[in-house]
This record gives sequence, structure tokens and C-alpha cells, in this order.
Amino acid sequence: MSEYFEIAYAAAAKRLCIFTGTGFSKALTANAAPGWQELLETICDQQIGNKDFKEALFPSAGVNSLQLDEAAQVIAIELTKIGKNIHEEIAALISSVALSGNYPETQKFFGERSFRVATTNYDKLAETLAGEGCQSLSPGRPIPRSTSRVKVYHVHGSTEVPGRMVVTADDYFRFMHSESYFSRKLSTVLHENTVVIIGYSLGDTNLKSILSDYRGFVINHVVSNSIFFVSRKPVDQRISDYYSNCYGIRVISSTDVEEFFKNLNANFAAAEKCLEGSVSNIKKVLYEKHTFTEIYLQVESSFYEIVSAIGAVGASLEEDMVVRTFQDVISKKMALTGQSGAWPQYVQLASWLTYLGSLIDVRKTAVEATFLKAVRFSMDHMSKSMKLGYSWHAYKVWDARWSSITADNRALIAKSILENSVEADAIEVVSRG
Repeated sequence: MSEYFEIAYAAAAKRLCIFTGTGFSKALTANAAPGWQELLETICDQQIGNKDFKEALFPSAGVNSLQLDEAAQVIAIELTKIGKNIHEEIAALISSVALSGNYPETQKFFGERSFRVATTNYDKLAETLAGEGCQSLSPGRPIPRSTSRVKVYHVHGSTEVPGRMVVTADDYFRFMHSESYFSRKLSTVLHENTVVIIGYSLGDTNLKSILSDYRGFVINHVVSNSIFFVSRKPVDQRISDYYSNCYGIRVISSTDVEEFFKNLNANFAAAEKCLEGSVSNIKKVLYEKHTFTEIYLQVESSFYEIVSAIGAVGASLEEDMVVRTFQDVISKKMALTGQSGAWPQYVQLASWLTYLGSLIDVRKTAVEATFLKAVRFSMDHMSKSMKLGYSWHAYKVWDARWSSITADNRALIAKSILENSVEADAIEVVSRG
């Protein structure tokens, strides 16, 4: 569960942004919050009342002829004929949606932790859930300069300022081509925090547009992919690979909102405990040429603490001092496998390598050679069967986590193993693609 530790560490460091969509609002309202098309259909039913008009936009059989923002534009034009405004009508509908249901873990996190929320939802459910110490920010309203435990950024506006809500095709065009203080502030929030996307579809056009800029930042600065997508449904491996490659997203699948926050809360105490010490230690290692002791590196969680601390101090994986640290840490971990009774070290080494392989594409980075050497060592000392001198549990790690490694790293590892190893079990794992 290293991903949850990483996210909890970011929350403890006050460097977490939760990016929420419609699915998040539905989870907080016992599914009462309307989806985008559902919202537009309700406007048609309540304000226009023309079945043929609604059928033309949202045919009961077949595919919509217009995108939803275009359909909203058509509805807006129709509403002006009867003296009504689509923004105000939508705001009135959304304002009536209230929290309902049972979600104690989500309430606990929102009520106790310091973090940021970015959302394309118009509703104020996140603010209600967070309670005191929460600031709400949206286009059309001044940005508070005071500190707060929780800040909620409404990307597409909120019910507080209906006229600035992004609803129609014209609104989206202006939104996509604007460069406001609010948009720059939002960009800064996304770049400076670990981001968790929850309540969206991976195919959401708005989401992909917003994240394209973020992905460029990740590539240009050679930092780890500190962005996670939480999916209530299983996600096909090929789709997961695509979003990892194009947007730097790591997928946590088959996890609903309440389960996510339950796992996050469970990791928070450990993350908070190690935060101050690990940041202090990584600064000494990176900037004062200290090294991590073998006693510290014997503990499996140490590597996850190191990776999180590197992110916390804003270091790049291309920096020589970071590369030296990884080389030292991985080399010491390999050495620990040679000690008496060190079978757990083989398992931990496999866990560390698969985790690192899920974070960044190592090809053509300075850490590539060390990474591949350690991978070959780990795979050459694992076995699918109970074979004397080989680690069965290390094989189970590689077997279970192979799909979590980025597609490019899997290709790099496969080439290395196929060219340098004769171990049948290692060849079997990497041959899966």
C-alpha cells in the first residue's frame, strides 16, 4: 500500500490536492447529485417542456448529435426566448443538493486534515464537509490572502456566482483561452502538490485538458508522477498504461470514495510520524553528503519515506545528489540480501524496485543503469516454486506488481532480462508485455 503512504505523507506535509468530479458529489449525496447530462435534461423538462426539443438533443435511442457543452448552448438560446438564464437555472438546481448518506472516513479526513480541493463541480458540498477553516474560491470572487486549513478551488465556477459558471460551448471557449489570476493560481496548486483525482471518468475531456499542462511540467522537471486517479471500477491495463504514458497518472482501481479515505486515514499517523525526521534526514543526505545506515534500510518503509521526502524538498531525479542517493540505497539493499537470515530483504528489494518502476520512466536518466542492475539481481534470485536459494516471496511481488510498472519500464526491463538472464521464471514474468 505504498501509494497510500505517499499520499498520506503529502497530506501530512500539507502538499495534497484532491481533484473532485461529479462522482465525488454523488458519493456524498447517496447518488442524488445530478450528472452533467442529467442536469441538462432536467432543465429541459422543468423549464422548456418540449419533448421533441429534448429528444433532438438527447435521443432515447442512439447517440447524442451534440457534445454536452453544445447542447447546453442550444438550451441557453431556447431559455432566453422565455426570459430565463441557463446559469441561474442550473445554480438553483445544484443549490438544492445536500449531503446525505454514511461516509465516516471521508468526513474524518475533511474535518481534520489540511489540504486543497480543485473541482469542476458547481456545488459547495466539499466546503460543507470540511466545515470551519475552509475557504471557497471561484472565478468572479476575490481570492482570500489569509491562510486556511482547506481551500476549495472551483475550476468551472460555483453557485455563488452563477454568471461565471462554465456551462455552454461559449463558456468553455472563453475558459480554455483565458489566462486569469485564478487559472494561474490553480496551475500553481496542481504543480506544487501531490494530486488525487476522484469522481471522474478517465475519458473526461475537461480533465484531460487541465492535466496536459501538468504532464508537461512533470516531463520537463524530471520529477516523479505525483498524480493518482482513483477509479471505482476496474481499469484495463492497456488504458492504465495509456494514461500513465500521456498524463503521468497512476491508477488506483476498484476503489470507491469511502474506501480510499479509509486507507488514507489508516496511513496518516505513520506518515505524520516520519515526516519531520525524514525531511531532515534527506536534506542531510542530499546536501551534506551523509548516507543512510544499513539498519534504517533494513526496514521496508524506509524507501517509501525516502521517495516521499525527495518530493517534499523539491529535488529532481536528474540531480547528481539524488542519483547518488538511489545508487547507495539500492546497492546497500542488495548487500543486505547476502546476510544470514536475510530472506525478507529479497522481498523488500523487489517491492522497492517495482515501486520505483511505477513512479518514473528510468530510460535515459542517470539512475537507469543502477535500476536495471538491481532488477536483474532481484529477478535472478527469485523462483515461482520452493527452490533452495531462491526467494518465492520475491517472485510473488514481481508477479503481482509487474502490471503496475510503467509500460516503458516494463519494455526496458524485458529487454535487459531477455538479453542477460537464463532464469525461466524471470523470463516468464517479463514476457507478459
